[in-house]
Amino acid sequence: MVLARTLILGGARSGKSTRAEQLLADHQDVLYVATGGLRDGDAEWAQRVRLHRERRPGSWRTAETCELEAVLADASDPAPVLIDCLALWLTAVMDEHRAWEDEVWYGGGEAAVTARCEALAKAWAAGGRTAVAVSNEVGMGVVPATAAGRRFRDTLGRLNMAVADASEKVLLVVAGQVLTIKSTDV
Repeated sequence: MVLARTLILGGARSGKSTRAEQLLADHQDVLYVATGGLRDGDAEWAQRVRLHRERRPGSWRTAETCELEAVLADASDPAPVLIDCLALWLTAVMDEHRAWEDEVWYGGGEAAVTARCEALAKAWAAGGRTAVAVSNEVGMGVVPATAAGRRFRDTLGRLNMAVADASEKVLLVVAGQVLTIKSTDV
């Protein structure tokens, strides 16, 4: 059984997306929100997207969007939502605000990205539908060599904390094994 809000964290290729799909497998109608886009010309990425699509039940719907706040606030759609993933969403937000560049980050980009993260965390906390979100746990690895890499890691860490705080369940997936980090009764 899925609780109202579940956050699934893990490293790259740890099995977190598969676990998220398993949590919602009993639901005929699920809105699968893919935040990664298609990345024109990247054959390896296209293969990943294809495998994800083939793995999902045919009755599930897919939305390719980074407008997660609107998806979570949509009271007209009672279907559970699976967001895959918050790290790719944050990448898109940082791209949108050119926040990878030091002069932009310190010239207002940080505030813009922080505002979007806070809006997403607020929408997650207020959401009235069953929701599962996947995100990368990037704080356990090597410290990134670039300022942009460190700001991404730090911002994602703060976003993951805010979403985890508002979740009834938080899982960590390591090598396909699931560890429960948080579980509260709804």
